[in-house]
Amino acid sequence: METGSVTTPFGRRSMTLGMLSNQVMAGEIKPDQSVDKWKLFRALCEAKPLLGIGDRALAVLNALLSFYPKNELAQENGLIVFPSNIQLSLRTHGMAEQTVRRHLAALVEAGLLLRKDSPNGKRYVRRDRAGEVDEAFGFSLAPLLARAEEIEQLAAEVMAERLHVQRLRERITLCRRDIAKLIEAAVEEEIPGDWQGLYCEFRDLIEGLPRSPTTAQLELLLDELTALRTDILNQLEIRVKSTKQRGNADYIERHIQNSNPDSISELEPSFETKQGAMAEQGKGREAERLEEGRGEAAQSRQEESRQSGGRNDGGGLKSFPLGLVLQACPEILAYGPDGIIRNWRDLMAAAVIVRSMLGVSPSAYEEAANVMGPENAATVMACILERGGHINSAGGYLRGLTRRSEKGEFAIGPMLMALLRANAPAGRRVG
Repeated sequence: METGSVTTPFGRRSMTLGMLSNQVMAGEIKPDQSVDKWKLFRALCEAKPLLGIGDRALAVLNALLSFYPKNELAQENGLIVFPSNIQLSLRTHGMAEQTVRRHLAALVEAGLLLRKDSPNGKRYVRRDRAGEVDEAFGFSLAPLLARAEEIEQLAAEVMAERLHVQRLRERITLCRRDIAKLIEAAVEEEIPGDWQGLYCEFRDLIEGLPRSPTTAQLELLLDELTALRTDILNQLEIRVKSTKQRGNADYIERHIQNSNPDSISELEPSFETKQGAMAEQGKGREAERLEEGRGEAAQSRQEESRQSGGRNDGGGLKSFPLGLVLQACPEILAYGPDGIIRNWRDLMAAAVIVRSMLGVSPSAYEEAANVMGPENAATVMACILERGGHINSAGGYLRGLTRRSEKGEFAIGPMLMALLRANAPAGRRVG
């Protein structure tokens, strides 16, 4: 078993403060702390851009984890593995030993492994008479266990960022399509305007985007495209309104000129009075019918808004306000960055952590995000966490909701309303 003492590297490798810091951190592991090694490895694969490690280093770490006898990393099981470089080379599908050593050094440098070198630098184990491990020399997996929560949080941030970038790209695609087709329509209809200049501005924005843009560059491009689309729409709306007003004026003028052409000015006074009264009476009834129609339309819109409670967000589902979601699902707050959820991005990051905790596969969650939309998928994960005691398989439940959503048979509103009633104070529920 591990002694917990600080060890220095063998040979010409020098000791650094970073190594000492990692060893001190590994010594602060709680006695009952444990984590599934393969779930943690999947989180590491997600978080690799933020940890500064590559695919081949992860392949070496995967090989090291395969030498750990238990599925749960725990201090009571021992956290040291001691395979030789030859064995590691075999389990990394023939990776050269020099390459294995280089990536082992990278994992140590990234604070994911600790060296526990023997007096002669070899990796081996001493066992007692009962066959139990007495002392082992090799690589300690303690940093993985100590940083498990941090790694899962980093993985959640990476996944939330990826979903955010996906949403940005979708919106940019829609803006590009709108701008191109609106300019094309304006040219075909021969509407006056500098459409060639607007198209050149549009192409400059698109061609100025790098091959691998950052999130900030995508957000800036979306803002510029949105502003350009708004400018084009304003010009077209002005044209449509002016055309409509001119058409109404021509119609009114023709109506005045052509109405009752056979009438004569020598009508009897009494008939003229009756005719005026009938016209005024007709106008009054028409105004009453118009006012009633407006009232019914407004009432219909209010009823529809009250029943829906949100906006349509792809897949036929309505996305509800973030405050309403957090009020119905308060347990998700504990999984936000620093225990706080300020915006939708924080909720999506928390949902990824909850997804990992409940054993929902990344593929199931990504499928839900594609079908329902990222915000609705995060809302559903918050609801599943709130009802965790009543759901046997969170992953199967989420896949079932995704299938129903594809068929248009699922709505988030009733689920949120039920949780709101369940979480409401007793007095309000009774009243």
